[in-house]
Amino acid sequence: MSDTILLILAALIVGASKGGLSSAAAIAVPMLALFMSPVKAAATLLPVYIVTDWIGVWLYRKHFSKRNVLILTPAILLGVAIATVITPYTPESALLIFTGCIGLWHIARSWLKRGEEEAVPPRVLPGIFWGTLTGIASFITHSGAPPSQAYLLPQKLPKLDFAGTIAISFAIGNLVKLPAYAAIGQLDGLNWGLIAGLAAAGVAGTYLGRWLTHLLPEWLYMRTIQVMLLILSVVLLARGGLELAGIA
Repeated sequence: MSDTILLILAALIVGASKGGLSSAAAIAVPMLALFMSPVKAAATLLPVYIVTDWIGVWLYRKHFSKRNVLILTPAILLGVAIATVITPYTPESALLIFTGCIGLWHIARSWLKRGEEEAVPPRVLPGIFWGTLTGIASFITHSGAPPSQAYLLPQKLPKLDFAGTIAISFAIGNLVKLPAYAAIGQLDGLNWGLIAGLAAAGVAGTYLGRWLTHLLPEWLYMRTIQVMLLILSVVLLARGGLELAGIA
């Protein structure tokens, strides 16, 4: 029963992230990794991500940064292609630690800076770099939030544009991950009846996330995203460290 509750909670969190609370989703795989392998957890949640992605796209269809979507999406697809090739040979612990470090670096940079920094424009080369890392991290552990936010948060986009840009970019990236997962056998043996129920919970979560995004003031929304990113980064580092030590 506790496993089922965690599965439903993970689906709700994924949905809420697609509704606007962008960092939350990547906590779901480490949560499920408490009682199943991270690879199986990622495969189980991928259909939930895909369904809720497109609800998020519909919710934010009028609010997104077109330039950022055009920069990030091809880079994420490149990252997915790279991850499809390297996944069988890459220790998951290394990626978890690397992704967690990116998140902590960004939080430290944001919180320890002196004075208010000017918003930076969306630039192609940084977008390709962070977008490719997003695709790789998202493919293996669904933890693409730290690199994507390291690129987007310094731009200080309006909260709805920020949420919409994340929703559209990840919707395309996650859809492409489906045949890639199938090609390397990660979808074999899944309980599709259970996944259908989780997808329904995820859809409910998207509307919860959208409601919270509208409810929160701009400054509180961004601080909430940063706090969730901090928690996520610590979880990823802890998980990666335990796996590296042979404990997890």
